[in-house]
Amino acid sequence: MIRSAQQEDGYLNIHFTVVDPKGRFTNLRDLHELYNAGHLIEAALAHQDYYGNDLLLQPILEYVDLLCKTFGPGSDQKHGYPGHPEIELALLRLFEKTKDPRHRALAQYFIEERGNPHGQDGRHYYDVEAELRGEGEHERPAYWTEERSFWYQQAHKPIIEQETIEGHSVRAMYLLTAVADLVRIDNTGNTGALRNALARLWTNMVDKKMYLTGGIGAMKQWEGFGIDYFLPSGTDEGGCYAETCAGIGVMMLAERMLQLNLDVKFADVMELCFYNAVLTGMSANGKQFTYVNQLASTDTDLSKRAEWFTCACCPPNMARLLGYIGGYLWSQKADEKNKSVEVAVHLYSSAIIKIPTGDTTVELEQKSNWPWDGKINFALRNASEVATTIKLRIPGWATDWKLSPSTPETVLEKGYLTLSPGWLKRHNTFELDIPLKPRFITPHPYTKQDIVALARGPLIYCLEDFDNSWVEDHFKSLVLDPAGSITEEVASDSELGEPCVTLTAHNSASFLRVEESLGPLVPLGKATVKERPAVQQLKFIPYCLRDNRGGKGHMRVGIRRKH
Repeated sequence: MIRSAQQEDGYLNIHFTVVDPKGRFTNLRDLHELYNAGHLIEAALAHQDYYGNDLLLQPILEYVDLLCKTFGPGSDQKHGYPGHPEIELALLRLFEKTKDPRHRALAQYFIEERGNPHGQDGRHYYDVEAELRGEGEHERPAYWTEERSFWYQQAHKPIIEQETIEGHSVRAMYLLTAVADLVRIDNTGNTGALRNALARLWTNMVDKKMYLTGGIGAMKQWEGFGIDYFLPSGTDEGGCYAETCAGIGVMMLAERMLQLNLDVKFADVMELCFYNAVLTGMSANGKQFTYVNQLASTDTDLSKRAEWFTCACCPPNMARLLGYIGGYLWSQKADEKNKSVEVAVHLYSSAIIKIPTGDTTVELEQKSNWPWDGKINFALRNASEVATTIKLRIPGWATDWKLSPSTPETVLEKGYLTLSPGWLKRHNTFELDIPLKPRFITPHPYTKQDIVALARGPLIYCLEDFDNSWVEDHFKSLVLDPAGSITEEVASDSELGEPCVTLTAHNSASFLRVEESLGPLVPLGKATVKERPAVQQLKFIPYCLRDNRGGKGHMRVGIRRKH
């Protein structure tokens, strides 16, 4: 069917073949022509890996040939790039399969040309194509705040000049993932500026624009980033989007950053996103999904999932991520000539990795009940003739850890514990124990949110009205004392999918009452806030397991802090 839809010149897009045949490559800014091409490329690569033939890859290669002829720096080429990045990372994946330098060159062109103010005939490409479409200079999409809001597409300036991460969250993550891939495969030494931009934009995102759950995107209007430290929990506070696809995008970028620099700070964010910003996007039975993942519900935006969406990017993206989750657990390097292997373990689960090394296949197995239990048991097999090194991630949130049998090397290198070939020769089975304890966390003080939230291990917790039905205002009036006691309980509620650990706060909650009719100027010292103790306990469940048991859809992560 795909082959029959392909045009003679290799072009492949049903909309611009049937619905708008004259619109081909005329609106890269707003339409998803090249974005869709990127997903076609990735689908073709997956098809070849699974079926071992080129039935899908061959027509896609013909389409890519057309793209290589159409776009580039030549005088007879379009100097454009996609409004929604994706094809860049797909082309780099394709290059690693085909080794065709044109595929890498086109990806690099799309990355480096983006935001060039003089790219097409001395003007910004998006201005030129808009004029050719007959678009007025004051016309703009609804998600732009003003004319020429090219920051939405990360095209307001070249990537190497961008100081802060801006615009649509998913677009930004796919673009930076491609940049990281380009830096990784570069052998010219000319990508230093791109590497610096990666580090700069990553830091801005994580330190100033990321939610406690690892979610990104505070602004609902453009599904993306706001100003530094503006991280409202819900609609009535001014925003919060935290799209599921954006969380997946953060994981993709973090995994690439780990390939460039084995540092626990990237793995910690990858894990935070997976267990919170991402897994909350699907119900325990896998039949319902969320697009938006706010940290607090309101009457207009309840904590509810849906069976499907008009724009259904998140459900298949979730399926793709879960199908490839093994690629996030660990990374490995093998030297067949010298018969050596290095495995870095980033995420803990129950899984096996098999690494061919000459005539030997080294196996490393981990067994655990993570994230409910912090004990992970490892078994290394077929490594007697292979110099094997294992690096175990010690999470940044961990206050303690223990390896049995013990190792003399206890100094962590960027958050990873190195087990040497000599030690592994003597101990091919071992256990890592990272105690999982409840802890209070808060957002950065500059967010001006005087709230606390509960966490245990990599999981962020929330309140739901299903367990706390006596609070009827989305938990806005609650005040929580972090000095109170917290207890754990293993809940076996089948609707939560599996036995999980819930947390209960005892004797630490109170209600907030505020006098409302005081005018805009309240004299300092005038009593405006009163609290009354709450009799009931507060039960918290993992944020990723919200909305699995019914209820009104009232939910909140961060609770007002008692001082």
